[in-house]
Amino acid sequence: MIASAQANGASPTPVTEAVVIGASAGAVQALARILPALPADYPLPVLVVVHVPADRDNMLVPHFAATCRIAVREAEDKEAIRAGTVYFAPSDYHMLVEPDRTISLSLDPLVHYSRPSIDVLFDSAADAYGPALAGVVLTGANDDGAAGLKAVADAGGVALAEDPATAYSPAMPRAALDACPAARSMSLDQIASFLAALGGARPS
Repeated sequence: MIASAQANGASPTPVTEAVVIGASAGAVQALARILPALPADYPLPVLVVVHVPADRDNMLVPHFAATCRIAVREAEDKEAIRAGTVYFAPSDYHMLVEPDRTISLSLDPLVHYSRPSIDVLFDSAADAYGPALAGVVLTGANDDGAAGLKAVADAGGVALAEDPATAYSPAMPRAALDACPAARSMSLDQIASFLAALGGARPS
C-alpha cells in the first residue's frame, strides 16, 4: 500500500503493513511496556521473536494474551498473517514471513546461537513487506537482530531500537544501532506510542 501524496507534489510515503520485534534478556518486561499499549482496533500484525530456550515451555502467549487488547497466539506453519494479531515464534523454531504473507516455521541451524533468530524473521519480513515494514530491536545480550534491522532499513522500512542506556541488557540494541545508522533510538514508552500510531501514514 502506498499513501497518496501526489496531489501536493510530495513523494509517496509507504504505509506500514506489519511490525516485527526481537528481544532476548529482559524481553518480558520490555514487551509488557509495548504490546498492552496497542489499541483493540490495531490494524497491523505484530510478529515477535524472543530467545526462549528449547527445553523450556514458552509461557509468553498465555502471559500476553491476558494483558493485551489484541489477539495473541503462537505462530503456526503455513498460516496466513492476520491484522490485529501478535504472533510469537514457537520455542526452537525459526519464524519466517513468506512472499505471500504467510508464516513458515523452520528447524534450520541456529543463528547467533538462537532458534528462533531475530535476524531470520527480520530478513524474511523485509523481503516480503519491503518499505511497508517496521522493525524493532529490544533488550538482549548478543547481536542477533542487528543485521536484520539493517535489512529492514535497507528495504525502506522503519527501524527502531530500544535506547541502550535504559535497556535491561544493552548489547543487542547497541549492536543494532551500530549496524543500522538509520535506526531511531527510543525509550520503551516512545516505542509503544510510535507503534500504536502506525497503521496510517508513517509518522515523521
